[in-house]
Amino acid sequence: MHEYSCILCNESLWQYYSPLFVTWKIGKDMRLRGCIGTFNAMQLHTGLREYATTSAFKDSRFNPITRDEFSKLHVSVSILRNFEDGIDYLDWTIGLHGIRIEFHNEKGSKRTATYLPAVATEQGWDQIQTIDSLLHKGGYKGLITPDVRRSVKLTRYQSEEITVSYQDYMKNWYNLRC
Repeated sequence: MHEYSCILCNESLWQYYSPLFVTWKIGKDMRLRGCIGTFNAMQLHTGLREYATTSAFKDSRFNPITRDEFSKLHVSVSILRNFEDGIDYLDWTIGLHGIRIEFHNEKGSKRTATYLPAVATEQGWDQIQTIDSLLHKGGYKGLITPDVRRSVKLTRYQSEEITVSYQDYMKNWYNLRC
């Protein structure tokens, strides 16, 4: 746990600007409980505070996290980096890249959706299953054809992630205070 203390107390890190996501998972099976972030570079100190609370209490897919759930939670912070435009919708590697897609839905509206690098692996998806799931996540309701997939604009990225359980955090709370 000393590693977390060193990371969190590094003042130059707190001044760092980066896109980031905060993910909450619960239980032994690590079910998703909230995940929200930004692709805009933010000062880490500000971004962590904002997105830790937003992902815990305002992810519209879930009810707000309750005090009764604290002891079963894990939180992950993903710092996003190495953004690259993909040549096509298959120009990324499962487990290495997160992907953000832009597409037009069946009504012609521009939509976006993203998965962090671990999602496809955790779900056991191949590239096409991942793209199809992202299209649905982003609101595409039509039939997904090869032409729809080819129309996707893909951006791939990597992330550095740190995860801590509530128990580990509480055991080391005094050490984490800088």
